[in-house]
Amino acid sequence: MGEPSGSELEAIGLARHRDGDYLGAIDAYERAHTTYARQGELFSAARAARTVGWFRGWIFGDWAVCRGWLSRARTLLQDQAAEPRHQAWLMLDDAREGHDLGEQQRRYLAVIALARQYGDWDLECEARASLGMMLVFSGHVEDGMGQLDEALAAICAGDVEELPVVEGCLCGLLNACERTNDVTRAEEWLRVADPVVTRRNLVAVAGYCRTHYAGVLIASGRWAEAEAELSATISALPQGLSVRTSALCRLADLRARQGRLEEAAMLLAGLEAHEDAARPLASLHLLQGEPECALELLDQALSVPAEDHVTAPLLALTVRAQLAQRDVDAATAPARQLCALAHQQASPYIKGIAALAEAALLDARGEPGATPRLRQAVSHLSAARMPFETALARLELARKLVSDRPRAAIAEATAALAAFEEMGATGHADAAAALLRTLGSPSRPGPRDGETLTRREREVLRLLGHGLSNAEIADRLFISAKTVEHHVSRVLAKLGLRNRAEAAVHALRSQQ
Repeated sequence: MGEPSGSELEAIGLARHRDGDYLGAIDAYERAHTTYARQGELFSAARAARTVGWFRGWIFGDWAVCRGWLSRARTLLQDQAAEPRHQAWLMLDDAREGHDLGEQQRRYLAVIALARQYGDWDLECEARASLGMMLVFSGHVEDGMGQLDEALAAICAGDVEELPVVEGCLCGLLNACERTNDVTRAEEWLRVADPVVTRRNLVAVAGYCRTHYAGVLIASGRWAEAEAELSATISALPQGLSVRTSALCRLADLRARQGRLEEAAMLLAGLEAHEDAARPLASLHLLQGEPECALELLDQALSVPAEDHVTAPLLALTVRAQLAQRDVDAATAPARQLCALAHQQASPYIKGIAALAEAALLDARGEPGATPRLRQAVSHLSAARMPFETALARLELARKLVSDRPRAAIAEATAALAAFEEMGATGHADAAAALLRTLGSPSRPGPRDGETLTRREREVLRLLGHGLSNAEIADRLFISAKTVEHHVSRVLAKLGLRNRAEAAVHALRSQQ
């Protein structure tokens, strides 16, 4: 038998990808590229090269290698520049490399027109998705999402064949939905596209898309569903894959929101250089009372140009970190920058976090106006359908209303407490309950769910497992050290344990 043909090698690559053998798939596509090139089938060789680049970048995170293979594909297409179809793929590369929004949009639309003229569905879908992503991340969310919707419709109709195009467009839509908190659109397309993912056994796209979808679920307060999505992705993919690291970063973000800070820190250990780690790491440092560490990370992250939806939350964290250091002057510049973004963007999320930052700055200066800005923050974040951030704003508003309008403060703190408890944000729920106690409002009971320990006793046991002292546990749960001592005694008695060391071992074993 002779050597396999380029098309046979591509089929081998697809089969290995379906089996999760990514290195084997890369090897097959590289051989397909070489075979096609030797036979003078340069358009097919370029397709194989794009596929190798996609694997190297999106699966392994080797972006320099990815760019090398994409450049190789471009060179191959230039060798056949006489054919308009090949010229259209080169035009697509040119559109991506541009810096003027209007000119890029015209180039993308020209590529789409040529693709339709020559019946190249792959090229049209790729161009539409790229145009959509550019528009979304440039602030033209509605127009961009429309382009992404059309690209996904073509994929679900079975019009698109190339693996990088199918997976890139699906992931691009979910990425856009995560960054703009568009829960409804994410749910609809995942449901409709699921047969495509299942039929083609697209393990990587399932991982990337569901990682972005989990980010949407975290933002929308559906934390149990988000954890299930992330756990499934992490379990299904081998270590070292970029998508798995992205999932770990999002799970760490979820753990920090839940108040499980030690677990968040363990998940992020060794991932500091990953682009998805900056935000959860900075948040974790702030929650741990380490604003200097948070600022170091944030300064580095903000030094890289990024879209408004990426920059805005980093600026909000920077304001918090500077105010935590009581450096009001240093907090002014990022607050102003964030407010400027809010004026430019229609995003209620950006408007909400900008209002929160401005309120915190006014309060730190002792100037009036914080209360109305907090009310605006609650309104904007509620419109964005982000219950966790809305509850945080309600809690800040309650604290501001304590002296002048205690009944209104109780109402806001009670609403915040209910939201935190529904999501499982135990640390923030404890803070809301502590505020309600100072206002003389009945604090929540420690509900039982059929286990020996109360909810509060289980929290104390978990923190014992992480080696925290009574004073540290008291700070974490917003209760007194004496109350912690009482809970520790009750835990030891109920579990028949002799000391804190045995309690710590029991806590660690129960988490396994």
